[in-house]
This record gives sequence, structure tokens and C-alpha cells, in this order.
Amino acid sequence: MAKKRPSAPAAIRNRRARHDYELGDSLVVGLQLTGAETKSLRQGHGHLRGAYVTVKNDELWLINATITGNNGIPIDETTKTRARKVLAKRKEIDALIAGRQQGKTIVPLEILTQGRYIKLRISIGRGKKRYDKRQTLKARDDARNTAAALKFKG
Repeated sequence: MAKKRPSAPAAIRNRRARHDYELGDSLVVGLQLTGAETKSLRQGHGHLRGAYVTVKNDELWLINATITGNNGIPIDETTKTRARKVLAKRKEIDALIAGRQQGKTIVPLEILTQGRYIKLRISIGRGKKRYDKRQTLKARDDARNTAAALKFKG
């Protein structure tokens, strides 16, 4: 009989990203990780809260993403939020840098842990203002109320 793998999340999501940013097309890129970080992410021990991607020396770096270990996976306190290199093709990096120069931000959306490699889904977006966030919430509430009314009638 085959071994059962423990159920782990398919992705670690940045739930605030769609609330705080108007996002464009997303892009799946690689991450340069250590073995302990890879194992920890596969078990779902990490988050993207407050993380962002920056450009240093024409390379992309993931800043402020937290990967925590558990009792079997030791990850030092200083390396939990270290800068991690983002692996992408030169053409993709140049397009992201061009968007960055237009005043946009490179936002990490989720860490994908399903396949052989751990990938990062990023998107370029513009930060929303407070009134934009309120309009989005109001539109979502109106759509929910309309759907509930139609369901109740029908």
C-alpha cells in the first residue's frame, strides 16, 4: 500500500493583495530556497502578509515573506524573513522593471507548492486609495444582496 501524504495547502495566499491593489496579469516565477524552507512551505508554514518584491542590481528579490519551521524543521529566527531571490526570465524581469518605473508595485499573490518546484505567483499593480476600497466593498455587497434576492424569489 502506498504511503499517505499529509494534506497540505496547495498554495499559501496573500489575501490582502486583491483588497489593497488593482492587479494586472499575474506571472509565475521561481524562488531560490534552502531545503528546510522548501520542506516547511510544503507543510504550509509560511505567509506573505506584508511581503513585496523589489529590484536590486537588475534582479528581483522577495522581501519580508515569512517562512517558519516547526519542531522537525529548524529555521533560525534571523532567516525566517530573509530576502529571497526570485527566478524569472530576463524578458519578464525587464517588463516588471518597466512597470515599476511607472509607479506600480510588484505584489506577491501566492506561493504554489503542488508541483516539483515551489513557485511564486506575482502581479504588478497600483495601490488602491481608501475610497476605492470602499467602492469595491459596496459593489460586492450590492452584488451579494441582488443574488440573494433573486435566489429568494426564484
